[in-house]
Amino acid sequence: MDRNNLLSPLVPSWTSAAMLLSFFVYLGIAGSVLPGKLVPGVILSDGTRLQYRCNGLLSLLLLVLLLGFGAGINLVPPTAIADKGIEILSVTFIFSFLATLALYVVGFKCKGCSSSMKPHVTGNIISDWWFGVQLNPQFMGIDLKFFFVRAGMMGWLLINLSILAKCIQHGNLNQSMVLYQIFSGLYILDYFFYEEFMTSTWDIIAERLGFMLVFGDLVWIPFTFSIQGWWLLRNKVEQTTPAVIANCLVFLIGYLVFRGSNKQKHHFKKNPKAPIWGRPPKVVGGKLLASGYWGIARHCNYLGDLLLALSFSLPCGISSAVPYFYPIYLLILLIWRERRDDARCAEKYKEVWKEYCEIVPWRILPYVY
Repeated sequence: MDRNNLLSPLVPSWTSAAMLLSFFVYLGIAGSVLPGKLVPGVILSDGTRLQYRCNGLLSLLLLVLLLGFGAGINLVPPTAIADKGIEILSVTFIFSFLATLALYVVGFKCKGCSSSMKPHVTGNIISDWWFGVQLNPQFMGIDLKFFFVRAGMMGWLLINLSILAKCIQHGNLNQSMVLYQIFSGLYILDYFFYEEFMTSTWDIIAERLGFMLVFGDLVWIPFTFSIQGWWLLRNKVEQTTPAVIANCLVFLIGYLVFRGSNKQKHHFKKNPKAPIWGRPPKVVGGKLLASGYWGIARHCNYLGDLLLALSFSLPCGISSAVPYFYPIYLLILLIWRERRDDARCAEKYKEVWKEYCEIVPWRILPYVY
């Protein structure tokens, strides 16, 4: 194969750059002007509290309608993203690198900012570059953490829909592709329906914004999470009825655990006396919830997320390990994150955390880990 033909898709075109820029501009405008619930974030280290406009679901639905209208009048081909997937991946990676560089420079130059914005210098330049310098950087009134993760989740759905359109165009739509599209689509819509829960997650309240989060949100989420769709576009998989039923059960159990545990944690933070599963919550040291899912494992939400990731891959069968890259990667990431969270909580809560760990000994999967 000619080397130029092999490398040419890696070189971004002006069209792919314009597509990405238009997407970001739309998100910036829609996120600022569309109606949505104003949700107060957690109290930061300087006592301030950011406000988040949770209108992601409306922004997403409007965007899909606009793209559908554009496809109907032949203005935007429905397969545009799938046709230029590698180009868009390349230009997104370049943007992520430049955005991280800008955040790094601005972070060290930031003066007179709140403590949530000041540089957190650790003496390790590589660590600062990777994890970021600022905790909650803003641009034109937009919280960049919230913006980037929203862009990643919406991008994932847009890629999936474009893959679906290309699959229909080629006449090879099958049961496996339908299952993947339904499971991942429901997961993404659920994320935006409960978008306010994102304001109290580790990424928003504790992780500094650097290359890890920027690359993870803009590149890793949309392009890696959609790997099953890309694989099914080129590989036909026939599933038995028992396999389909098992796949649906994995998704359902994963969703119930993931959403249920996140709901319990969010409601507990709002009202520590709210009942859990019809009973008063068990609280350790007046701070740590040890009831419901959080009395089963210290990170039951991670277990639910892993089961959901597995349900996205199961429609691809077991003939290749490629579609299982996402759940394997997520397993490694969440174990690493759980360890970091455990160290942070041990330092923050001290003896209370030790007591909590004695009551809830399992980290993610009861009786296993």
